[in-house]
Amino acid sequence: MAVTYEEIISDLKKRIFKPVYFLAGEEPFYIDLITDYIEEHVLEEAEKSFNQALFYGEDTSITSIIETSRRFPMMSTHQVVIVKEAQSLKKIEDLLFYVEKPLLSTILVINYKYKVLDKRTKLCKTLDSQGLYFESPRLRDYQVPAWIEKYLMTQGIKADPGACALLTEFLGTDLHKIVNELNKLIITLPEGKPVITASLIEKNIGISKDYNNFELQKAVGEKNILKANMIVHHFANNPKDNPITLSIASLFSYFSKLLTYHYLNDKSKNNVAAALKVNPYFVRDYESVASKYDVTKTIQVISLLRTYDMKSKGFGDVSSEPGDLLKELVFKILHI
Repeated sequence: MAVTYEEIISDLKKRIFKPVYFLAGEEPFYIDLITDYIEEHVLEEAEKSFNQALFYGEDTSITSIIETSRRFPMMSTHQVVIVKEAQSLKKIEDLLFYVEKPLLSTILVINYKYKVLDKRTKLCKTLDSQGLYFESPRLRDYQVPAWIEKYLMTQGIKADPGACALLTEFLGTDLHKIVNELNKLIITLPEGKPVITASLIEKNIGISKDYNNFELQKAVGEKNILKANMIVHHFANNPKDNPITLSIASLFSYFSKLLTYHYLNDKSKNNVAAALKVNPYFVRDYESVASKYDVTKTIQVISLLRTYDMKSKGFGDVSSEPGDLLKELVFKILHI
């Protein structure tokens, strides 16, 4: 059974240690948090000079790491050996020679970002029995708003659902980047008002709460022609900040979920939220949009989006400006 970040930190706080921590995956956020916790908290400051070693994958070898890991601690119960950027190590499979018989007084941390081990290898299987293998996958777009909401709750702060969606659209899925921006927002919160809103985001991060792909989705879904045209014109005048490919991808995701909604037998709020992978708060929006775009119209919209995605990449149209293509696309959608 896969171990979680919370379980690892809980054991570390109880000083329950594994001899080897192999931290891998596409999302570096939790890999770095675990590494930093071990680096900062396992040994006392007085113990670190003799018993804590730091390597970087580009500048070391498996042989050097194993030799250091086999040393006994000096005037301490443990020594800590940390290998950062371990994905740059050559012959990572040779680590097996140490993992098969690790020294229990050593805590070896392998910080292996953006890559994973093949679970069929002997190294990975041995890590499961002799140490700990932790894999941190990158979040999908639809998972990020809930992650932001959960993170803020741990800080005693709430966020409007629309604010979480807005942050996701602007910041993507990079958790380090998201947390940095959230911490900036937390500092700016008025005393006694621990709620992050779209207005607060616009004021402190520079994301427009009125002109973004989230608002474009809503305007197109509601067939609000005036608002949709205002947003599209803003995008056309600021193409670098609002690339057409992202707008098309956003609309495609939106109408794909709408198509899924149409075919659901159980349209209860919780079931729709689970099937569409959205916050239950947004279910009512899909209920409303479904009355404006039936199944046939939804399929027509998706077909249009595919066509204009190709055009935006130069297939079938090499002369139109991206802003003009987006205006034309949104006009056709609104008048289906």
